[in-house]
Amino acid sequence: MAAGKDMILLPLVLLLSQLTAMSAATTCALQGGFELPVFMSEGTFTIGGIFPLHYRVELPQTDFKTPPLTAQCRGFDPRAFRWALTMRLAAEEINGNRDLLPNHTLGYKIFDSCATPVTAQRAVLAVLNGEDSGASAMCSESEGSSPLFAIIGESGSSQSIVVSRTLQPFRIPMISYFSTCACLSDRTQFPTFFRVVPSDDYQVKAVAQLLKHFGWTWIGVVTEDHDYGRFALQGLKREIQNTDICLAYHEMIPKDYTTEKVLKILEVMRTSTARVVVVFSGEGEFYPFLKEFSKQNITGIQWIASEAWVSASVLAETYPFLDGTIGFAVRQGDVPNLTDYVKTVDPWNYPSNALVQELWETLYACSPRNATSVNTPLKPCTGHETVQEQHSAYLGSSSPRVAYNVYKGVYAIAHSLHNLLQCIPGSGPFPNGSCADINNIQPWQLQRYLQDVSFVISGEKVNFDMKGDSIPSYDLINWQRDADGEIQFVTVGLYEYDGGAEGSGKELVIDMDKVKWTGQRKEVLVSVCSDSCPPGFRKAVRAGEPICCFDCVPCDSGKISNETDSIDCMACPEDFWSNTGGTHCIPKEIEFLSHDAMGITLTVIAVVGACLTISVLAVFLYHRRTPVVRVNNSELSFFILLSLTLCFLCALIFIGEPTAWSCMLRHTAFSITFSLCISCILGKTLVVLAAFTATRPGNNIMKWLGPKQQRVIIFSCTLVQVIICAAWLISAPPYPNRNTQYQRSKIILECSVGSDLAFWCVLGYIGLLACLCFVLAFLARKLPGNFNEAKFITFSMLIFCAVWLAFIPAYVSSPGKFTVAVEIFAILASSFGLLLCLFAPKCYIILIKPEKNTKNHLMGKDK
Repeated sequence: MAAGKDMILLPLVLLLSQLTAMSAATTCALQGGFELPVFMSEGTFTIGGIFPLHYRVELPQTDFKTPPLTAQCRGFDPRAFRWALTMRLAAEEINGNRDLLPNHTLGYKIFDSCATPVTAQRAVLAVLNGEDSGASAMCSESEGSSPLFAIIGESGSSQSIVVSRTLQPFRIPMISYFSTCACLSDRTQFPTFFRVVPSDDYQVKAVAQLLKHFGWTWIGVVTEDHDYGRFALQGLKREIQNTDICLAYHEMIPKDYTTEKVLKILEVMRTSTARVVVVFSGEGEFYPFLKEFSKQNITGIQWIASEAWVSASVLAETYPFLDGTIGFAVRQGDVPNLTDYVKTVDPWNYPSNALVQELWETLYACSPRNATSVNTPLKPCTGHETVQEQHSAYLGSSSPRVAYNVYKGVYAIAHSLHNLLQCIPGSGPFPNGSCADINNIQPWQLQRYLQDVSFVISGEKVNFDMKGDSIPSYDLINWQRDADGEIQFVTVGLYEYDGGAEGSGKELVIDMDKVKWTGQRKEVLVSVCSDSCPPGFRKAVRAGEPICCFDCVPCDSGKISNETDSIDCMACPEDFWSNTGGTHCIPKEIEFLSHDAMGITLTVIAVVGACLTISVLAVFLYHRRTPVVRVNNSELSFFILLSLTLCFLCALIFIGEPTAWSCMLRHTAFSITFSLCISCILGKTLVVLAAFTATRPGNNIMKWLGPKQQRVIIFSCTLVQVIICAAWLISAPPYPNRNTQYQRSKIILECSVGSDLAFWCVLGYIGLLACLCFVLAFLARKLPGNFNEAKFITFSMLIFCAVWLAFIPAYVSSPGKFTVAVEIFAILASSFGLLLCLFAPKCYIILIKPEKNTKNHLMGKDK
């Protein structure tokens, strides 16, 4: 919070720096008077202390004719007075410690800064020059020396900037206990500045981690209209820039406070879906805002407090709706005997200390009997009044925070001095391993040891980084109301920054069993713009809205997301596919015509067809001497039946997982067996046609179609197909292929034909033979005779051609294993067509009508 008034003081700081530089070039002389220290003690080593014992200043009127009077400090602050007493207590403890600074004592001078930079500079000059304005201690020393070794101060960053720059020419280190401005970490501007309180940069890191921890991604921010609020907001935005946390709104409490402006802010809070509100504001600015908030019916808000108001008892006791507030506070620690020590300070023990008198006036609204001022409207009191629990601002020493920082600062100086005194020549930190001259120790030498100091106090390790900052740590405070209705600030966690760029995840530790939420909720309040996208979905940001507002879109087929709130879906590897939910990649289903229901059905049909054909062959062999068999050229019939048997059996090669041999065999076997079959039918057609035309006088065509010539015709026609297949196998043979393009969710194991031209040449040649047979049989269909085989050949070729013409579009359009099934069906259908058309009538006569199995009947001579 103390960073809020830093920037407005730059002109003043520059002026003071110039004045300091000018003083170095002129005669050293004290100008004006200086206030006496509030507390002081002589010692071997003297340190200074500057505390805002008053929180405002009244500037005197001036007529520009006479020198202005000294500004008057007003508004006594009991809490800051307790900080000053903590410094005294620490110094007295150290002086009584035989192990720390043995044979040496720590003296101190404590001054009041009145919480303003100008008075703070007066205080630091008073510390530097001693209590008597007539004798200049600084001027009496040699150049660069000082009777002062270090300073504990200040609380406000604005005051610390001025004090540090005033001390810089003398190279005197100072340790701040409550200045949090990040600008003070700049070693080029503040080379002698140290602090035991975290920088504001770390507070926003802690808040960002708190939001991440509870999954609060949709938040509102309310800040005061000062630099503190602005810088805190900038820091918070920087911390959440690359996260999934978004600001639903940012509202600023106006400087010129009006109800109308506040109501506009409250309306934004009421209508927003953000249920978590982070507030960077001092309690003074936040108090009137909450007063108006309490009048509105706004509920379900989870407040996140900054360190500026997280321990504000006034707010906690006044506004019950703040119960459950959570935020970060300066780390508390143990200051032994502090409670008892502050109780020893009263007007009887310090009769001449004006600030002790003011303390009593503030706590009891009375004037002690031994008070030096008699012009007071306050009622008199004894000065023996007992400090009560209700004086928490002064007595709140059971869990000190800022006072604990003062305690650490004093001990850091003591340990540094101790290490300096224990230096062994040859192993010191200065050139050639030298040590400081114990009889002439310089402040800059102490600073060298202060930079490297490391010790443990109240279980906490204290040291400084190269910027003069201590290890950043906060207590996580939760506002809880006990059974008696009293508000309690319960420590429920701890934040310690470990230096990780993105945070290690171990910096923030929370005891969830201790946390109590706003509205007596038992579960963590949810504050998101959009619900999380489950696995199987991805986030699609809504146009024109923050990234926290999104829609959940299912992953496309073949893509998955296996975590919550995935930004994109990952494509599965080539041999994998997404499951139904889109959460895992599973192996693609491998599809081929296997021995499933379809494969078994086709296998049975093929086997039945082959058995039926063999049965017909057996019948023909048994009745080979009968007229029906003999008149129809028994040799060609036997050839046809054998080739049909092979046609039925070659269908079996198409069933099962494709291999290199099966792919080459299935197409070549199918084409050659069908070519053999059609060639035999062609030969028979020619014989039938020649037999009926040979009866004409002078026609001796039958001598050209004898058994040898028939075999030559069959062999020649089949040889052409064999040559085509051989060329196919040599140039681009069929091969097994894993087809993942037709159906991306499956891997179709198929036989690629290799050469499309060769494949269609094979089918085209079979079609050519079939068409030739059909034409010749069609021409002989009306020849005389009761058993004109040309009619049956015509029907068989008609069925054959119809089947294979229908096969072409079905083959091209059938997916996956159905492509193979269509081809098998065409083979079986055409084979059954040939078998039934050519041999069913003959088997009917042979087996059913044997009386017609005579030559006369076949020649049509029956009467």
